[in-house]
Amino acid sequence: MELTPAELTVLGLVIERPRHGYDLEQVIEQRGIRQWTDIGFSSIYYLLAKLEKRGLLHVPDAPAAARSRRVFHATSEGVASATRATAALIREPRLVAHPLTTGVAHLPLLSEREYARALRERLKGIDGRIAGVRAAREAQESRAPLPRPASEVFSFSLSLLEAERQWLAERVQVTDDEQDGLQEDP
Repeated sequence: MELTPAELTVLGLVIERPRHGYDLEQVIEQRGIRQWTDIGFSSIYYLLAKLEKRGLLHVPDAPAAARSRRVFHATSEGVASATRATAALIREPRLVAHPLTTGVAHLPLLSEREYARALRERLKGIDGRIAGVRAAREAQESRAPLPRPASEVFSFSLSLLEAERQWLAERVQVTDDEQDGLQEDP
């Protein structure tokens, strides 16, 4: 029974300690989890229900009327599944589809000028994402020292963004020192 990254994230947060949906939303927001995974507020309850149906979470003695404040607990199978999924995601290299590769595969549809403009715009966006991830990391570090998992997530995310930034800068012939001077074509 494979877990999606979103399922594993929610399950892992419940394994840390029992939580209800609103509590999960708060933790996801506070930790900047949306910087590296795709979990919308509306999907939290869907994921909780799905994990409960699969027997990975349960709600002990839950009153039927108070669905929004149902406190979810991980089952032993939930912990075992999360442990297996975590090890597999770290251990096994997997192809991750990246939308940029789809765009580049259709490069003949763009003129050189359009391609260069798109690359520069993406570079600006990547610079913004790098700044956002750094700000999220600094905000968390200002509250308390980062636990190792959070530190590793920030480190890996920044490494990927910086590698993409380098690739883009080579194509638009912009050095790291010139990042603030990026300009649109006239």
